[in-house]
Amino acid sequence: MNKWSSNLVTEVEKLLALGRELIKYGKSNFGEMEPEKVQEFTFWTVRTGELFSKLYPKDNQYHKTFNIFRETLKMQWLHSNSYQLLYEILGILEAVKYDLENGLLDDIQKLLRADIFSDFLEMGEHLLKEGYKDPAAVIIGSVLEDTLRKLAIANDISTTNEKGKLLTIEPLNVELAKKEVYNQLMRKQITSWADIRNSAAHGHYDQYDAKQVDQMQQFVQAFAADYIR
Repeated sequence: MNKWSSNLVTEVEKLLALGRELIKYGKSNFGEMEPEKVQEFTFWTVRTGELFSKLYPKDNQYHKTFNIFRETLKMQWLHSNSYQLLYEILGILEAVKYDLENGLLDDIQKLLRADIFSDFLEMGEHLLKEGYKDPAAVIIGSVLEDTLRKLAIANDISTTNEKGKLLTIEPLNVELAKKEVYNQLMRKQITSWADIRNSAAHGHYDQYDAKQVDQMQQFVQAFAADYIR
């Protein structure tokens, strides 16, 4: 299980534990809820809803069941006649935990990363079209660096140096080529794009032009599509 899934399993386990406590309270509550219990129930409901939103599309059955729960059970109505609805949500949380522990949500994690990747590339493309080649070069270069870092992690290559500092584009590039994740021709291409990113980041704006930044954007997009799975 990767760190992303492990952290989410911990969150699910906390929600399950709190949900069970709320059911225990609901079974024994025959009147109005105490303010602190309303707060606790609200917290649990919001966190659970946020978790489902992060992990599953809106038309997923988990969302539909959770929405029915929200519409049916108001935050101050947890008592001996209504607590049963929580069992359905606990069942969903158990299913989420199963999905995470068995790697069934890894593809969703990749989609989330792809969305972020796409957003930043589109931002760079927009800046370039508006005539801002320099910030565009910095953003596109950052996407390239992040892509190389993900590729290094996938190939068991360290992404930090001996001092614990994150490796930048060129050191990552060298290590990836050394391990033959891609060939030397690709390494040289990445080096040239790294030079443009560095020039932009250090204010050497006359050392490249908008056409080169556009080519850089196209390269990064194609490179990620080919190497990140």
